[in-house]
Amino acid sequence: MNAPILQMRDITKTFPGVKALQGVDLQVATGEIHAICGENGAGKSTLMKVLSGVYPHGTYEGEIVYEGEEARFSSINDSEHVGIVIIHQELALVPYLSVAENIFLGNERRGRGGLIDWDRTNAEAAKLLAQVGLDENPTSAVGQLGVGKQQLVEIAKALSKNVRLLILDEPTAALNDTDSAQLLDLLRRLREDGMTSIIISHKLNEIAAIADSTTIIRDGRTIETLDMHDPTSTQERIIRGMVGRDLEHRYPERTPDIGDEVFRIENWSVNHPTQPGRVVVEGANLTVRAGEVVGIAGLMGAGRTELAMSVFGQTYGRGASGKVFVRGREVDTSTPSKAIAAGIAYATEDRKHYGLNLIDDIRHNISAASLGRISRGGWIEGNEELVVAERYRADMNIKTPTVLATVGNLSGGNQQKVVLSKWIQTEPDVLILDEPTRGIDVGAKYEIYTIINRLVAAGKGVLVISSELPELLGICDRIYTLAFGRITGDVPIADADQENLMTLMTLERTNER
Repeated sequence: MNAPILQMRDITKTFPGVKALQGVDLQVATGEIHAICGENGAGKSTLMKVLSGVYPHGTYEGEIVYEGEEARFSSINDSEHVGIVIIHQELALVPYLSVAENIFLGNERRGRGGLIDWDRTNAEAAKLLAQVGLDENPTSAVGQLGVGKQQLVEIAKALSKNVRLLILDEPTAALNDTDSAQLLDLLRRLREDGMTSIIISHKLNEIAAIADSTTIIRDGRTIETLDMHDPTSTQERIIRGMVGRDLEHRYPERTPDIGDEVFRIENWSVNHPTQPGRVVVEGANLTVRAGEVVGIAGLMGAGRTELAMSVFGQTYGRGASGKVFVRGREVDTSTPSKAIAAGIAYATEDRKHYGLNLIDDIRHNISAASLGRISRGGWIEGNEELVVAERYRADMNIKTPTVLATVGNLSGGNQQKVVLSKWIQTEPDVLILDEPTRGIDVGAKYEIYTIINRLVAAGKGVLVISSELPELLGICDRIYTLAFGRITGDVPIADADQENLMTLMTLERTNER
């Protein structure tokens, strides 16, 4: 093994009332890809914030040794100055600036007189975009890109700096399988060039495919570091270290009890909100029955989220056409409130931006979409609101001592449970879940799958959009495939596998079935 580029020794970090890290040790060899695994709230991101100077020296106990010398970073600028660049799980992009402007923000390419050289800026940005496999114009506004493409812009931004140690916190959480594979290939190429990477991920198949070493953290403590080239370093062993027990099945067992149709869309088409003439969904037809989990699989840009958002109150622009039926009755979904009244709920893929009010408490977030159910004479019944929130805290196993806790302080898995609680409280007939397990650990995923099973057992219909084909294969009864805005397949789970789904997901518009 190469000499270590990084050693973190006995790191302890305490917040008011909470010890987030307790004597954590981490050693990373030069030129390796080192994974860090653990459940949400285990302390992974906190450890990386200590390393990068987000939590400056003096706010934690322990020692950091970088390239053989003790490091005492007072800010993120200090760590970047010596070649440590972190890409946080929360994207740090300015939506109204261009891709190129975001890549070089704070690191501008200047010409004569100190003015920004835009030709150089855009040319260098184009090269970086090509390096990360993103085919976008550098002058495009970042806000017009999807979450996955924005993640690639973040990586391009990191590569624009003099990086020797690249830290990626859930880099593929927003990416589908194809784009994730492209990113992993990029990390392999960077490793061949001598770059060291630390990757935090809940996708254990990716960890197994790319990591040289994996450190497992549980409850703020180091459990063990595995040599991933050792055949005993299996995904099952990682899971056991993360959750402290064996997890026999990734997906809870369910015996389908499928009833009558509860949801149908007919000839649904969606226009792009800012690009006249561009159709992002064309003539879609799909159904969901009571007690059925139906999946939607598609590559990035296929129109999955646009389809879901447009059905839920036409929140994706206002250029949707077609018909929506709930329990056989045509319904008006022209606004989110009308969609909710019709029995439709939609849990967004971007829970932090659209799904939750991060600065408010759990109680108010859970009741936000169903205030009419807890109001009398136009006034909210505060006691009833508390009772409802407490019921969901118990039923959904939201790990918090009180529903008065701020949602932004919860782990990703618990935030997602709050989102689901909010929409289940509306008592929908069909619940559309867009990337319901993005960015959460294997234990919390299992709990989400169990919640989905409870919903369909109660006669609800559930429509799941996911970039992870194994997830869809593990929880769905049927899977629709979407390619270039068209539904290209409706596959019963007994006939579905990753190969035939991918074939349908890449079906060109000119190849009619």
